[in-house]
Amino acid sequence: MNHYQNLHTLERDALGRLILIDASGVRHVGVYPVRAFPITAPSAGISIMDQSGKELCWFDAVSVIPELELDLIEAEMAAREFMPIIEKITKVSTFATPSIWDIETDRGPTRIRLKGEEDIRRIAGNTLLIADSNGLQFLIKDATRLDKVSKKLLDRFR
Repeated sequence: MNHYQNLHTLERDALGRLILIDASGVRHVGVYPVRAFPITAPSAGISIMDQSGKELCWFDAVSVIPELELDLIEAEMAAREFMPIIEKITKVSTFATPSIWDIETDRGPTRIRLKGEEDIRRIAGNTLLIADSNGLQFLIKDATRLDKVSKKLLDRFR
């Protein structure tokens, strides 16, 4: 399915926007990469989309992307895929929702507001995705590996 692969060029313009130049020489300004499975298989399937959400290019795996293009794609995704990993839940304001959670993440301590229990979603196995009231996504890679206090607090909401 890598039919798009060597038919394009990916670069950044002076304004920092990602540009895809397709096989016909058409410049698509402001393209962005999207992972097919960002949590469960981050190195599989990446699309390059135009600003209207149309797929312009598909890679079956990260391993098939030329190194220079991969650097551009990974930098763009790092900016778009801000998803802190919850390492510890230190306190919740109440066991009813909405509630305020004090958490420690891989990017430091923070406080989030959980609107409802439906904002805690199981992705795969023991991996959880928690959406705060501002729409930010927080990841718990493996709920079984949290400390005892964190597990107890989390269990009250699931």
